[in-house]
Amino acid sequence: NMTLKYHQTLTEEKWSAFPFYKQLIMIGNELNRAKNCIENNDIERVKTCYERAFELFYLTIACLKDKRKLKELLRAKEMLGALYIEKMPNPNENIALLRALLSLDKDSFMAAGNL
Repeated sequence: NMTLKYHQTLTEEKWSAFPFYKQLIMIGNELNRAKNCIENNDIERVKTCYERAFELFYLTIACLKDKRKLKELLRAKEMLGALYIEKMPNPNENIALLRALLSLDKDSFMAAGNL
């Protein structure tokens, strides 16, 4: 079991109870928060949003039932890493990652609407 900094009460067992599309939406929520922080030039809060998203990525990958989605999830996590190391992440790249992430499942894509 992994130790989480931001989601201390969340276990792999609890996380795996959520359907995949909801897991994607919850990661997406962190990217959406980051977008708002980027717009406000609050780099410290952007980094915190990304760190919370990383935790949820790790949980999602650990609990993944459909291994065919693994490659796309790892690629999205890699894209998050590229944003994380930027001095100030590009808001368009942040939203592109959010859209790509939510497009990994038809239900998360439909729930996201017109992002």
